[in-house]
Amino acid sequence: MKILKYKKIVTIMAGLALMGPLAACGNRVMATTSGGKITQDQYYKKLKQSSAGQEVMQQMILDQVLEKQYGKQVTDKKVNAQFNSYKDSYGAAFNTMLQQNGMTAQSFKDRLKSQMLMEAAVRADSKFTKSALEKQWKEFQPKVSTAMIVVNSQSDAQSIIDEVNGASNKLSTFKKLAKSKSIDDSTAANGGVMPAFDNTNSTLPENVRKAAFELQNGEVTAEPIETENGYYVIYMIKHPAKGTYKQHINDLKDQIVTKNMNNQAFAKKVVAKALKNGNVSIKDNDLKGILSGYLTPTTTNNK
Repeated sequence: MKILKYKKIVTIMAGLALMGPLAACGNRVMATTSGGKITQDQYYKKLKQSSAGQEVMQQMILDQVLEKQYGKQVTDKKVNAQFNSYKDSYGAAFNTMLQQNGMTAQSFKDRLKSQMLMEAAVRADSKFTKSALEKQWKEFQPKVSTAMIVVNSQSDAQSIIDEVNGASNKLSTFKKLAKSKSIDDSTAANGGVMPAFDNTNSTLPENVRKAAFELQNGEVTAEPIETENGYYVIYMIKHPAKGTYKQHINDLKDQIVTKNMNNQAFAKKVVAKALKNGNVSIKDNDLKGILSGYLTPTTTNNK
């Protein structure tokens, strides 16, 4: 189970910087087989013709134009702070999370920076009218801190619920059970503790989010929550009070940006605008059309 996911216009590939150095590489042999040799030129030609290779180029272009337009807002200091926030949230499970997502610490930072640049572009195009903010307030849930256990059977989940409810220290017992029983490898090592999330979370199943928001501090779900990934048991570590509308204006703006980030039509419009302003010119004939899907006019409603 991979917890760290988010929707993007272009997929960030592990080999993000690969195509640039290969473009002028020549015929140096990369591999030999009983059937012959494979040169860098051969590899490069195959790579740029593949959907994966084209996605790499798309992302490199997008990163460059967004860096030019919004780089002052996305400093290394902010990227490192975001990185450390994830690292602290996952605790002992952080390296496992990276491995499951095929990333290193550096590629994760690169991914975060790409996301933060895109977020800055989306924020610039988002509308924070009074009606939009009031609509978002109706859905608003503050970020909650939870621990979760995922198991394969309903009976195992119910057994965990019963054991936790019968313990003198529920959280300590829950963490021990998460380490020994949870099938979610990305959080089990950290006692099932999850990164804090609010109502804009798109990685957890909807019924899991809903069940979590109904819990008070120190409570565990009354019954197992069935999903396609297994049965969830949730422990609420900290559920802040919702507070008032005026206290959360900035949070509501952030949530509108998050919703627009996850709105493919809205995000596509933002990408198209950034690419147009970036004066992008594709020099390689084989790659001429890789941005056509983002430069096609699209009509969307700003949130």
